[in-house]
Amino acid sequence: MTLSQETCIPCRDGAPTLSQAELDELMLELPGWQVVDGHHLLKSWPFPDFQQALEWVNRAGAICEAEGHHAEFTLGWGHAEALIYTHKVDGLTRADAVLAARFDAASV
Repeated sequence: MTLSQETCIPCRDGAPTLSQAELDELMLELPGWQVVDGHHLLKSWPFPDFQQALEWVNRAGAICEAEGHHAEFTLGWGHAEALIYTHKVDGLTRADAVLAARFDAASV
């Protein structure tokens, strides 16, 4: 099963964040995503105009609502950006990689 086919499993306070080895393995399925400061995932998508960027953010937002796992978005003319991490543990979990993969699947 690929990451984009998984569902985000909520974590509990104090749950462990991903180890570097786990993160390295998951990143193989997340082309174009950056790990920033070992803390969050970041990716930007280009779009031909504002409307298409907005439509993608709306699709990604619907995924967040369905999964109960929310990203932060930046939207502008011709681009959208997503920043993902698990707030409860202030770092990265498998659910963050799943959400990133789901966003990529929504971009096709």
